[in-house]
Amino acid sequence: MSNAISGPGFLLQVSDVPGDAGTFTTVAEVKDITGPAVSLDVIDVTNQSSPGGYEEIIPSIRRAGEVDFEVNFDPLSGTHDGATGLLYLANNKVKVGWRLQLQDTGSHYWSFDGYVVGFQTKAPVAGVLSGTTKVRITGQPVILP
Repeated sequence: MSNAISGPGFLLQVSDVPGDAGTFTTVAEVKDITGPAVSLDVIDVTNQSSPGGYEEIIPSIRRAGEVDFEVNFDPLSGTHDGATGLLYLANNKVKVGWRLQLQDTGSHYWSFDGYVVGFQTKAPVAGVLSGTTKVRITGQPVILP
């Protein structure tokens, strides 16, 4: 038996302050979501005496990467607009708390702080007005119940 978690129903939420204790609002009309993407930088410490002539490394900085997502862009939405939404966060360099609510039976969610570092709209001839957003995570993302 699989414990796979299917969509739709995942929610991306943004807070009014950094951390996990603020007031969270669900970002309107979010489509696919990618990230967080935790990785570890390493430092090459290989030297002339490395055993067997093999590369030796030591761990360095952990990185949480970015969360990328697309929305059906609505310039009137308070979570998209330039007064309080994604565009506002990008233009004003505001660090806020984010939640990526999963659809598991334990109601788990990713919790992280981040900055909107990219927001781009797309207006195709055959399609809908969309917006692609990049949130750069700062600090450690965690999964909470």
